[in-house]
Amino acid sequence: MSQSQWGNIPAWAYDVAQSLLQSLQAVDPVTYQHCLRVGQLSKYLAKSAGLNEYEQKVSEFSGMFHDIGKIGIPQEIIAKPGKLEPKELDIMKTHSVISEQIIKPLAQNPFFEHMLEPVRGHHERMDGEGYPDKKIGDNIPLIARVILVVDTYDAMSQNRAYRKGLPNEIVYAELKRCSGTQFDSQLVRIFLEAHRFYIPTEADKETQEKIIEFNRANHLKKVG
Repeated sequence: MSQSQWGNIPAWAYDVAQSLLQSLQAVDPVTYQHCLRVGQLSKYLAKSAGLNEYEQKVSEFSGMFHDIGKIGIPQEIIAKPGKLEPKELDIMKTHSVISEQIIKPLAQNPFFEHMLEPVRGHHERMDGEGYPDKKIGDNIPLIARVILVVDTYDAMSQNRAYRKGLPNEIVYAELKRCSGTQFDSQLVRIFLEAHRFYIPTEADKETQEKIIEFNRANHLKKVG
């Protein structure tokens, strides 16, 4: 679908992103940093997969917002160092729907409307064993499939309170192992071929700097 068919990116989109991400950072700095990285990686994978510039931006913003619903998850669950109990896991799984609900008031604008399905569906699996809707294969929105690949990569490769980040070789092997069942096999192939070439562009750096500067300014207001 061409950019003209999809619509335009509103000038205020970054202001909204900054405000929402500031709320996330206040309660969960680790998830905040994770969302920034997933947003950037989602844009890169979308570009590698041949999506147009507008779709790349939808991917970037959907990636930034994919876990914002964790604002609504109790911190004792978010920060638990060990394995979650079944009831806790059920609560955790509601975060993708909460993320969608947070963005929904903005969906009168097409740019944000196009984020709803990817954000809601970023934990759907190709074999239908994901959540929240148990969609299968190509019924899962493409951008949701993009986010799942890079979300998993980032979650496994970064340090956590209960373990160190895993080296790329191990993460790559896991992506391959679950290709076709959990992940879109074509997107995994593209990611594994292109990931080592993902270097932030000046525009990407500017986006991150805008968000970081916004948060720095708000922090100074609080302590000043």
